[in-house]
Order: sequence, then C-alpha cells, then structure tokens
Amino acid sequence: MKGALAAMERKDYQTANSIFRNLIDSGLPLPDEMPYYFSETLFELGQFDNSNNFLNKYLELTGFNGQNYQGASQLKEKLKEPLAKIQSCQLCDRRGYRFHSCFTCEGKKQIEQTCSYCKSKGIVGCSRCGATGMIKKVNVFNIVEFFECERCAGKGRLTCPECEGSGKEISECKTCNGSGKLPSDALCDHLPHEHDSNPKN
Repeated sequence: MKGALAAMERKDYQTANSIFRNLIDSGLPLPDEMPYYFSETLFELGQFDNSNNFLNKYLELTGFNGQNYQGASQLKEKLKEPLAKIQSCQLCDRRGYRFHSCFTCEGKKQIEQTCSYCKSKGIVGCSRCGATGMIKKVNVFNIVEFFECERCAGKGRLTCPECEGSGKEISECKTCNGSGKLPSDALCDHLPHEHDSNPKN
C-alpha cells in the first residue's frame, strides 16, 4: 500500500487507483485504512459512487476508531453534492456513468425484426381447420361430411395476425430493453452534449 500512498502524495491518482485495484485482486488481507485511501483516490478521479461505497465500507469496518475517521467524515460531506447531482441527472446511470445511444436501435427504443409468430412468412396455418381448408363434421346419420372452412375461405392459411402479412414486427429493442440507451465507461459531467440523441426520452 506504500506505493499507492506515495502516488497519492504526488497527486498521481491513476497510479494509486491501479495499485489499490491490484491489492484488492491479490486476495491478500487488506489493511483497515486501505478503503479510506482508496475512496479518497476515487473521489479525486471523479468516481463518486465508487468512492462512497469504499468510504461506507471503511466506516463499517472501523467505526469511530479508524485512524482516518476525521478525514472520512469530511469526505462524506464532500461527496453529498456530487452524489446528489448523479441522482438528479438523467444523462447518466445511478453510478455516474454517462448513457450513450443504443448501437442496435440507435436510440429509437424499438427495432424492426423478423416476425417471431410466422417466421417472416406473412401467413400462418388456420387453426380451425388444421390448415387443410376443410372442416370435418359427423351428421345425425353418423356420416362424415366435409365443409369449406369459413374462417380461411378454404385456403387453410391466414394472414399473420401479428405482422399483418409483412413478415416483420416492431418490438422493443432487446439490447437496451427498450430504453434507447446504454451506460458507457465515461464519467458524466451532467451537461448535454451535441452528439447526444436525446437520452432523456
């Protein structure tokens, strides 16, 4: 952890971030004060939600007895404003990462796809006559008679009720679950950009 603290002294927070992440990935026991220093680093990098998570972990582990309790209390106060901005911003997710338009539907929320009901054929077999076009009935004399199916006019086929014969259906984009947007790995500045395709909708 000394390397990370030295990097923090130099205000080289990217290096400190890498060292802390390597420490976590190592699976070795972590010093009690480590979550505090990591939360400070994440705050400086603008990763406020992540910073808050590690700060809460630090306070949970050490309570009022932590060496950096004073600093942790100050950091908690400093985090209030940026966390409130994240919560009220509609341009980013709850962690503060900016939304981008969905690459599949291009932000339209819906997408034209092959009709799943008729498999793009535009027609379906008539369920009343079993796609034969004929209805079989047994009369009072126990004689089997065949009649033209009224539902499909004897064709045995009907226009697909889902796509109305087009073979295509408009449905919710499965990539973004109909939201038209996906989170990115870019931290949000909570300001609209030229290239944003109306992510509020």
